[in-house]
Amino acid sequence: MKLGAAFALLSFVSAVLAVSFIVPGAVWTDTSGAKIAAHGGHVINVSGTFYWVGYSNAAGIVPNIYTSTDLMNWSHFGIATKAVTAMYRPKLVSSGGKWYILGQVNREVVTLVAPGSTPLSTAYTLTGSPQLLPPDARSFSDMGVFVDDTGLSYFLSSADSNNIQVNNINAGTPITIGTRVADLEGSIEAPGMFKSSGGVYYLIVSHKTGWTANPDLVYWATALAGPWSGGTDIAPESVDTYNSQNSAELVIKGTSTTTYIYLGDAWDSTGSDASNYEWLPITVSDSAHTLTLQNLAMWTVSPATGVVKSSGFANTTFDAADAIIGGSAVVTKRAVHNINSSSNVTFTNIAGRGEKQWVSFQYTVNNFTAGEAHVSINGGAPINLSELNSRAGHYSTVPVALELQKGSNTLTFGGNAVGDHDFEAHLESIRVFDDY
Repeated sequence: MKLGAAFALLSFVSAVLAVSFIVPGAVWTDTSGAKIAAHGGHVINVSGTFYWVGYSNAAGIVPNIYTSTDLMNWSHFGIATKAVTAMYRPKLVSSGGKWYILGQVNREVVTLVAPGSTPLSTAYTLTGSPQLLPPDARSFSDMGVFVDDTGLSYFLSSADSNNIQVNNINAGTPITIGTRVADLEGSIEAPGMFKSSGGVYYLIVSHKTGWTANPDLVYWATALAGPWSGGTDIAPESVDTYNSQNSAELVIKGTSTTTYIYLGDAWDSTGSDASNYEWLPITVSDSAHTLTLQNLAMWTVSPATGVVKSSGFANTTFDAADAIIGGSAVVTKRAVHNINSSSNVTFTNIAGRGEKQWVSFQYTVNNFTAGEAHVSINGGAPINLSELNSRAGHYSTVPVALELQKGSNTLTFGGNAVGDHDFEAHLESIRVFDDY
């Protein structure tokens, strides 16, 4: 991330600030201020504590563990082990009083076990031998796990023979992959599953397009063995699952409602640790057997009640038409148009707290592949908004975390074309939120 020396320094100073929102596509940092690296993972809830395991590229593609009590503020516990590298899509499973991490290494199942009775350990050890998928020794790429309300656990895989299959996870020491329960044909991967309060099993998968996002699909059944039906889109086809790929699903059974959450990876072009995360609530219709992602720019969920909130957050709105307009930009119906490399919009007297704050930009572009919108803080170097939120340019509301000095601040919004392209941004307003 090239945020500028001053911005990076200030980010370090306020690293311990509490996060108040889930912001899909934004750069998420842990409680120490470091960027979260937990790709292809999943989140589980054990007695009110959430455990997030995913892989870190920087450490050698190894399972990385974080904890939280609110799904927003994540503490980095550590790397589960460095004895096994190139372990993709790690998942946590409990069996017989032990915690295991299952992951894919060389297209086989590799099992790690924690030395104690909690999932928190940096001393997971290899147990058993790498395993191909029963019953016919298939290799696989992506994987997931699912725990039914019966307490039984299942292994989900996208086998290399172009099918998704569901296998039993056999209890024991170590756990092993057992009988195949279901088999869905098709060139699909990235499986995740949950069971609705109405007793319907939902399986979410993506097409096989590498690190490039595509429209994820939903299948359903009333029994794990099937028959499985569906193949419907979980989001409008044109948005490619909001530029993400399914990793897992989280169910929060609150006192007021049950909330289902899609946990996706917003991959960059190489699947590196620069990739971000796309977490969105899911609307479930058991009568229609459909799932629909709620396209929320920033939201919260109560782990106690399960209630999702996506509006009414305290903020101050600054209309672009009331700002200082430079260059060839023009005002049309309260919005500023024709913002490009020779024009900009400058907002003054923006009150800051001397720490990170969410600032949401309400803008659109004529062609998101033709250039970048950027922001400059107090005359500093421009920062591309896409470096702070991978949704930038794709959606009209883009919240980013900015370091504002205590007192009055100036923000300048501009745009740069790539090459000879004709790039324009159209800005309506910015919203400065009270909380980070």
